[in-house]
Amino acid sequence: MTEKNTVTVEQIGSPLRRPNDQRQTLIGLGLNKLHRRRTLEDTPAVRGMIRKVNHLVTIIDEA
Repeated sequence: MTEKNTVTVEQIGSPLRRPNDQRQTLIGLGLNKLHRRRTLEDTPAVRGMIRKVNHLVTIIDEA
């Protein structure tokens, strides 16, 4: 049985006064309030979304 890799991200910045595509990216990651954390599957799509809003999120844990 293979274990899927995950990544945990926390929102550290506000989407206020940000472009709409960055707001939508945060929603796509499941984040919408400061200090909210989500554990997501570590895929290239998720990594791209994190890279797009890297100034608004921080990576807590990579398993």
